[in-house]
Amino acid sequence: MATLREAQKQMTRRLLLESGLELFKSKGYAATTVDDIAKAAGTTRVTFYAYFPSRSDLMKALIDERLNELLERSRSPEHGSTAQDLVATVADGSRDAIEAWLRRAADSWPVIHPIIRIGRDAATVEPDLANLVERWLEEPISDIEDGLRQAGRFAPYQRHFRGVLAMAQLDYVAQNWEASDWKLDREQMLDELASAWTRLLT
Repeated sequence: MATLREAQKQMTRRLLLESGLELFKSKGYAATTVDDIAKAAGTTRVTFYAYFPSRSDLMKALIDERLNELLERSRSPEHGSTAQDLVATVADGSRDAIEAWLRRAADSWPVIHPIIRIGRDAATVEPDLANLVERWLEEPISDIEDGLRQAGRFAPYQRHFRGVLAMAQLDYVAQNWEASDWKLDREQMLDELASAWTRLLT
């Protein structure tokens, strides 16, 4: 019985997260209310607050849980979350490994892009969400730093900043790829990005 109850709780929580994400995408974060989310999930305002203290807490969960799930990141006491495949890719340092990782990341952009965009929009109206996405981006930056440390490449003071530069490139391309007119196709974009990361990280 307890297992069934727990499964129902997990399902309700997931419905609230999914409903919130869909409404944030269609109406915008600022225009979406707790009541809107609860109604879309087929539940009540009271139930919403049993799972999330506020709308901003639901947004934090979307960044912390959904992005980590989509990118196969696991909990890490050092960095909040880690993606061992990114650490291993950077430690490997070969262009083939880097391009393969970037290709997998690019495959997930259509799902990840809206969450990142909403997170940045939410930060403009909720003071406690300031720099929410940027704080989350520090976690893959730390993965890159860990990979460089494992490989013994670069001085300790360079490793984190090279991660900052690599993720800044990736984040900018990911957020602007669909709307851009950069005169190259997807394969060419991945080739250029892989070349840039290889120069930067190896």
